[in-house]
Amino acid sequence: ALTHTHQTEPAHELHPQQGHSKILSLLFGKNSSWLVFLEEETNVKVTKLLQALRKFDRRKEWFLGKPLHDEESTIIHHYAFAENPSIFKYPDFSAAWALSIPLLDSKVRDDPLKSDFTIDLKHEVALYIWENGQGPRLTAVPELCTEPEHSPTAQHCATTLSSPAPLCGEPVKKEDIFVAVKTCKKFHTERVPVVKKTWEREAFLLEYYSDHTDPSIPTIDLGVPNTERGHCGKTFAILERYVSDAVPKTRWLLVVDDDTLISLPRLQMLLSCYDPSEPVCLGERYGYGLGQGGYSYITGGGGMVFSRAAVVRLLASDCKCYSDDAPDDMVLGMCLNALGLPVTHSSLFHQARPEDYSRDFLAHQVPISFHKHWNIDPVAVFNRWLKDESRSTSPRGLNKSTKEEL
Repeated sequence: ALTHTHQTEPAHELHPQQGHSKILSLLFGKNSSWLVFLEEETNVKVTKLLQALRKFDRRKEWFLGKPLHDEESTIIHHYAFAENPSIFKYPDFSAAWALSIPLLDSKVRDDPLKSDFTIDLKHEVALYIWENGQGPRLTAVPELCTEPEHSPTAQHCATTLSSPAPLCGEPVKKEDIFVAVKTCKKFHTERVPVVKKTWEREAFLLEYYSDHTDPSIPTIDLGVPNTERGHCGKTFAILERYVSDAVPKTRWLLVVDDDTLISLPRLQMLLSCYDPSEPVCLGERYGYGLGQGGYSYITGGGGMVFSRAAVVRLLASDCKCYSDDAPDDMVLGMCLNALGLPVTHSSLFHQARPEDYSRDFLAHQVPISFHKHWNIDPVAVFNRWLKDESRSTSPRGLNKSTKEEL
C-alpha cells in the first residue's frame, strides 16, 4: 500500500545536485511499496490508484505509467530508435508514473543516472531504467490518465489533469513584457516576415536585434558581430539595453530567436503565477552535467523569460561571456547557478517543432512556444498550435509612435 506521503520543494526549486539524492533520502528505509511521481497539475483519486497498483506484484521490479512514443525520430531524443521510433515507450509524467521499491532499490540507488545533457527527462528516465534490455520496459496502466478532471471519459481514471492553461490571477499586461528578437541580416527576408505574420501583433514593446540596421523592419545593431552559433555577446548586450534608459521600463523580458513561434497571450496568463519582484528565470529547462556538479539552463529557442529583478542580479555579478559566440543559454545557466538563482521549468515552452514531440503529449497541453522552421510551414504551425481566435489581435502597441519611442 501507499503508506507515506512526502512533500518537498518542487523539483524546479531543488538545486541540481539536490534533486536526486534529496528525494531518495526521504524514501529509503520507509515502509512503502511504490514510489509514485506526480506533476503539479496531476489530480489523484487515491483509492483508484491503490486498486490499480494492487494488480502488480510489489515484490518485483515494475516501471508503470501512461506510454508515449515518437512518431518519427527526433533531435530531442538524439534520433534514438531511428528505424522504428514508435517501438520505445516512455511515460507521460502528467499522468503520474510509478516505480516499485525493488526496482528503485536495485537500480536507482546503486546505479545513478549518468548523462551529460538532460533534455527530455521522461525519455531519458525510460532509457536509463530499460538499460538496453537489462531492465524493465514501461508497463501501461490504463488508470493513469491525462483526461480533464471532470471529463465523462475519466470515470475509470486514478489520475486526471487540472486545467491545462495556468492562470493564477489576471493575465500580465502586454505593456509589462518587453520582447527582444535575435536576428541577423541573412534572415531579415526569411524569418522576420514570419514573426510579423504571426505573433508580432500581440507584442506591445518589441525590438529586433541584428548585425545590420534595417529601418524597414526596423532592426537595431547592438554593435556585436553576428556569430554562426552561441550569440552570448548579443544576448548580454540585450540584457544591458533592457535595464538602460534606451527602452521603457517593464517587469518582464522575453528573449526569443527569429525562428521562435510563441503565443504571447498564453505567456501573459502563465506569468500571472510569478512575482516579478523576485529573480524569476522561466522557460524549458535543460541540464548539463547535473550529476557531476553541473547546472540547469533555459534553452533559448523556446524563449527565455526573465523578471527585471533577475536581469539586475545577473548584470550586477561578475558573470560574463567568455566569447561572443559562446552558447548564451548555457552561459546564463552557469551564471544563475553561481548566483544561486533558480531556473524554473515549464513544459509549455518547446525547443523544437511540434513534429518532434509525441502527439499524445501535446494533446493535453496549451503550448506557449515552438522553435525551428525546418521542413514545416511556420505560419500554418502557428495557426494550428498557438493562435487563439478568441483573442483580440489589435496591433495597438506596435503603431508608429510606439516604435519611434523605442
